Amino acid sequence: MNYYNEIDPFCCEWLANLMATGEIPKGFIDDRDIRDVRPADLAGYEQCHFFAGIGGWVDALRLAGVPDDRPIWTGSCPCQPFSAAGKHEGTNDERHLWPAFRWLIAQCRPATVFGEQVASKDGRRWLSGVRADLEALGYGVGAADLCAASQGAPHIRQRLFWLADAEGASPGSGLAICQGESDVRQSGLNGGLGVADGPRSQSGSEAAQVARQGHSTEPASAWSDFYLVQCSDGKQRRVGAGISPLAHRLPRKLGPELAGLRGLVKSARRNRVGRLKGYGNSVSPPVTAKFIQAYL
Repeated sequence: MNYYNEIDPFCCEWLANLMATGEIPKGFIDDRDIRDVRPADLAGYEQCHFFAGIGGWVDALRLAGVPDDRPIWTGSCPCQPFSAAGKHEGTNDERHLWPAFRWLIAQCRPATVFGEQVASKDGRRWLSGVRADLEALGYGVGAADLCAASQGAPHIRQRLFWLADAEGASPGSGLAICQGESDVRQSGLNGGLGVADGPRSQSGSEAAQVARQGHSTEPASAWSDFYLVQCSDGKQRRVGAGISPLAHRLPRKLGPELAGLRGLVKSARRNRVGRLKGYGNSVSPPVTAKFIQAYL
């Protein structure tokens, strides 16, 4: 049994649906704030996924060939306090939840913990503090700065991936993941993994071409089905083709013939916004799987 902690109701529904169809392992979905979770609540679970979102880490673990019953924790702490597009409040932001996650790690001492954060200047500073905290707890820590485009995605999604290993705390162990990157580039899913300061992989080049042309160069790719949306900041962004646009400026007073429309529009809006939020906050499973494989 797995444990999933997620505060967003829409994502909790999403996780339940994925569980029902076997896309993620069976388990308990806890919709409380992580600050309300206690160590005793986690007893008996093989894997614990915090800030579980739509199950991106679970999908990545399976892609990497990790058994569902291998003891592992994952947690992508909220990125909003450290995002370049946010309010830049950093550790003063109420959504800075690393201290709560760190406390649970310190109390339960899981063997392996994976996490991720936005690759901004503030995100790198955050990761430095996380590394110091985990090393103080006796963990060996490794990290890498990777993007979704390295696996052929038509967007960048640059993220900092990190791991903590309870048995890897020997001097220099934090370099292990970086030393393995050259090997990872040459193997694995979809033509290898590109890194920020290394040679661009074939799939990364294809992703750059996708960004220029606005459509996929590989119809069979999982990233093929998208369309461009013109946003109010003048930029175009890619959205999955299965997500319908929001209804714009729906009249407040509707005639009798449209009496039931508002409820339908609200439902559609909730579903689209919920899906976009779920996608936006999720990790990219193919890239995340590469990071996990490098550790393994």
